[in-house]
Amino acid sequence: MRRLAGFYILAAGVALLPVFFPDNYFITVVGVTAGIHVILAVSLNLLMGYAGQISLGHAAFFGIGAYTSAILSARYGWNPWLAMLTGLLLTGVIAYFIARPILRLKGHYLAMATLGFGIIINIVLVQNGQLTGGPDGLGDIPSLTIFGWEVDSDLHWYGVIGVAMLAVIWLSLNIIDSRSGRALRALHGSEVAAEMMGINTTTTKTGVFVLAALIASFAGSLFSHQQGFVSPGSFSFFFSIELVTMVVLGGMASTYGAVFGAIVLTFLPELLVVFEDYEVMIFGAILMLTMIFLPQGIFVGLRNLAYKLRKKNATPDSIAGKEQNRGTA
Repeated sequence: MRRLAGFYILAAGVALLPVFFPDNYFITVVGVTAGIHVILAVSLNLLMGYAGQISLGHAAFFGIGAYTSAILSARYGWNPWLAMLTGLLLTGVIAYFIARPILRLKGHYLAMATLGFGIIINIVLVQNGQLTGGPDGLGDIPSLTIFGWEVDSDLHWYGVIGVAMLAVIWLSLNIIDSRSGRALRALHGSEVAAEMMGINTTTTKTGVFVLAALIASFAGSLFSHQQGFVSPGSFSFFFSIELVTMVVLGGMASTYGAVFGAIVLTFLPELLVVFEDYEVMIFGAILMLTMIFLPQGIFVGLRNLAYKLRKKNATPDSIAGKEQNRGTA
């Protein structure tokens, strides 16, 4: 119930943002860019935060979805929705076939394997110029059309991506509270113990890997049609590191923590634009300081601190009353 309460508050915030901040800057940066980052961070959090599987190549699936939609719709005239569906199918197949060998690895070996996959995809996007446009990118990507209504303004895209973001968050919250979510947490705690409890760890790891890849591909398709242009730089290794930083900054194994981290790190480059050349170093420093001083993440750490303070300030009578109510519930 508390998870749904947070979801309703977030949905209300998404609905009211254009009312209080009608400026196109807030709609574009906060609504569109941050919304796509939230989708990516929440999907990566399912894989890293809950299943405990490190991935440094999540931007690759983001790029596969984006370029599949862009190539099929811009070069071959496909309907954008059909191109998006094809991107999902292609991403799912690729994710499934690389998940089995890659997810046998653990720790830094797994991190290096996913890093290698991400670099390979980025090289393919750069080198295959006749199809992808090479380093110069690919433009003239058509926008989406929903029941004959063209999504052709920042406010329209804000609505579409806002709904998609809320749908992904709702999906994540329901997975976490389900039997599959408990299996993911058990897998994160101890793979051996999870197997002894009857959990098929191979199937579980493969399933969450493919799901995270599909959500990233979906975000990539939205990104390409919203921007009308894609280039390999948007799907580089550095963006994968940024996504990992979002998850760690907010707090792993917390959907709202991933949302918090994505929003903060969307705003941060805007605030530190004068330090653009040191962006990777700043992200690395943030990641390092967070792991040292707030290993649970900023959002989760502040939430736990608030809970401890509330419990400390609670009177003995109120605590006894709550325990009595629990006993009679």
